[in-house]
Amino acid sequence: MDSYVAEISRDRPGCILFLLDQSQSMGELFAGDPRTSKAQAAADAINKLLMSLVLRCTKNVNEGARYYFDVGVIGYGSDWSRGPAPCLGGALAGRELVSMKDLADNYLRVEERTRMVADGAGGLVETKVKFPVWFDPVAVDGTPMLDAARLACGVLRPWVDAHKQSYPPIVINITDGMPNEDPTPAAIELIALETDDGNVLLYNLHLSDLAAPPLLFPAASAGLPDEFAQMLFQMSSPVPPRIQDELKVEGYSIEPGARGFVFNADAAVLIKFLDIGTRVALESGLGERGPR
Repeated sequence: MDSYVAEISRDRPGCILFLLDQSQSMGELFAGDPRTSKAQAAADAINKLLMSLVLRCTKNVNEGARYYFDVGVIGYGSDWSRGPAPCLGGALAGRELVSMKDLADNYLRVEERTRMVADGAGGLVETKVKFPVWFDPVAVDGTPMLDAARLACGVLRPWVDAHKQSYPPIVINITDGMPNEDPTPAAIELIALETDDGNVLLYNLHLSDLAAPPLLFPAASAGLPDEFAQMLFQMSSPVPPRIQDELKVEGYSIEPGARGFVFNADAAVLIKFLDIGTRVALESGLGERGPR
């Protein structure tokens, strides 16, 4: 039977869990962007994706967001004494997973951001947009990735037990540096969790402050620059066939065995990777089963 084909619906929700490096080095600037730290870019990208999920799950404004997903953001490195912990703010503080309705109803604040849009005459014009924020960037302390993966196991084990017919949870680990301890054993345990539709998908994204081309979706560890990159590659799940097909349509060179891994990413690749990593879940039809 094929895996990673289950439709997301209200009685078969999906789950997306972010593991976010909040170590001191995340305060450094992205390569080629003198204005934005890696911590800020990662927070913006995740907040933007959360907003997209809320909009996608809102079929009727009066009804609000429907229960198609549970989502969570776990930060690691922000407080060495406390260890990895949920980092959604406000009324959602301390919660490891939240429903789409709770997410939609409990943002931390709404900011006004500036962006450039097409003016209809071949140029660009500056416009103001509303930008919900659920958590703020943090960049202090070390990189306890092992503990973060262990916490993710603890969060997702009861979830998969309760949602055996659902699309497997998607875990996206965003980091910029070497972990304090090898997280591989916990990553193996995390990926071993499964629903009837397949194992947990663990994707890894390495952020860069170097002006060097990113390595996207490699199929082998040969050619990766160091042991850290090879470790993240080995921790990463293979890209499911449906996402591979979409990547090929977009012009990516995808070889058999390609992993959900990007090394040396810049801000643009960060946003693109989050879109790709969650695309099948977002475009799976969002079925109408269930009254919730």
